[in-house]
Amino acid sequence: MLLTVWPQVLRVFKTLHRTRREVFKDDARALTAARSKINEEFRKNKDETSEENIQKMIKMGSDVEIVLRETVLQMEHVGDQTLVLRPRESLLLENVPYCDQPRKKS
Repeated sequence: MLLTVWPQVLRVFKTLHRTRREVFKDDARALTAARSKINEEFRKNKDETSEENIQKMIKMGSDVEIVLRETVLQMEHVGDQTLVLRPRESLLLENVPYCDQPRKKS
């Protein structure tokens, strides 16, 4: 029974770590903290045997990965009152307004 969910658990674990490396690139402190937290959560639940609970935890891990990938931005202090935003390429979107109908030329 647990052998059927093991590949899913391993996939979520690896995906979380890949996302962590991408999101917190060049920030050793955040990389270490995120690695510790991911490993701690997986270690804490390593003896879980209920397939239903494991599926819930897999879903939660996937949701956390999406939140990290889509919403976390890096900022860096460059002065007492100044921060520099360092967005990842995947977060940069075209700023084009949506329009149902083309505009009429006057």
